[in-house]
Amino acid sequence: MPEPVPETTAICLGEAMIMLAGGPGPLADVEVFRRSVGGAECNVAGGLAGLGVPTGWISRLGDDGFGQHVLRDLQARGVDVGGVELDPVRPTALYVKESEDGRSRMHYYRTGSAAAAMEPGFLDRPEVRERLQQAKLVHTTGITAAISTSSADMLERLATEPREYLLSVDLNWRPALWRDRDPAPLWRLLKAADIVLIGADEAEVFAGTGDPDVLYEQLQTPVLVVKNDAHSAIAFEGGARTEVSALSVEVVETVGAGDAFAAGFLAGTLQGLSMVERLRLGHLNAAAVLTAPEDHAPPPAAAERERLLKASDEEWAATKV
Repeated sequence: MPEPVPETTAICLGEAMIMLAGGPGPLADVEVFRRSVGGAECNVAGGLAGLGVPTGWISRLGDDGFGQHVLRDLQARGVDVGGVELDPVRPTALYVKESEDGRSRMHYYRTGSAAAAMEPGFLDRPEVRERLQQAKLVHTTGITAAISTSSADMLERLATEPREYLLSVDLNWRPALWRDRDPAPLWRLLKAADIVLIGADEAEVFAGTGDPDVLYEQLQTPVLVVKNDAHSAIAFEGGARTEVSALSVEVVETVGAGDAFAAGFLAGTLQGLSMVERLRLGHLNAAAVLTAPEDHAPPPAAAERERLLKASDEEWAATKV
């Protein structure tokens, strides 16, 4: 008999990758690499689980050592991976981080990956369908829409079929992945979502504006969150506009901070927090990742989170991480 599907409140659907980070210097000279798990949706899944939200991650991985490492990593962080399909032919994607002169540059090796072979019929797998049916929230990103035409078709089906869950989409605009392709499917996905998260800088390139009010007018989504880099986040819901400043952080690495913010905001949404508290939880979760060398990090301790979520505006503004 098949194993019973664990109860999950949130589902993250999208690509995972192995990240190989070398020491300082050009890749040609690096001999030792540190391995970790990356990928926007699995970062969010781990972040949600770390904040106490029962979460599952659904995708495809290569039936290889890297794929097994992804599964073990997410399971260790409390994420259900029973909806993952292993591909005996296509590999698990990876990317390599090159650090030189204090800057990081990413080199991606994802063409022909197992995740890129996701297509609309993937949603009909019993392990996937059962998890989607019981979810209160499903999260994905523009990256999964970009990795292949078939995965974009899958997300279009996800967005247009009748649903009882909230659909959350983080833009995660990657121009290189959309080169010579029409981004219309991504526009449709964003406009069909219940929650959209978008960075003001990437919106300038994707939508021609980073102005939060203009973006809200363009998208007309029930909830829109515009992240203004290290300055603030602005949310629109039901016509109300809420802005919360970011925390002062001693940054170690920026990669993964946007995913951590999404996890915090979505966890706060599912936990019924006020909009100010949802945005604050996003900032707190992002700050934890900004001070770590990996793409993800444990959230601040529960007592510290609770204190800062309820802090006065003055106390919040004076907080440094």
